Amino acid sequence: MAKGFGSEDAAQDEIEGAVNDAVRRAQDALPHGESLTHCEDCDSVIPEGRRKALPGVRLCVECQQAHDQARTHPSAYNRRGSKDSQLR
Repeated sequence: MAKGFGSEDAAQDEIEGAVNDAVRRAQDALPHGESLTHCEDCDSVIPEGRRKALPGVRLCVECQQAHDQARTHPSAYNRRGSKDSQLR
C-alpha cells in the first residue's frame, strides 16, 4: 500500500499543534486581574455585572466591541481545501 509524504500521526500532530496555538492565543487575549470601574478608553462606568462576569475587564461593552472588530484578521490557513479556493 502506497504512503504519502508523511505519516498520519504527523498530520494529526500538526492539527493538534495548530488547535493548541489557537486556544493559547484566545486564553492570552482574555482579561485577568482586577477589573476597572471605568473604561480605560472612554472613561464611562463599567457595570458591576460585567465586572463580576468577566474579571479583569478594562473596557466598556461598546469599546470592547470596537477593539474586537479592529483586532480580527483573516486566517492564514485555507480551510476549504478546494483547488478553486487556492487559486483566488
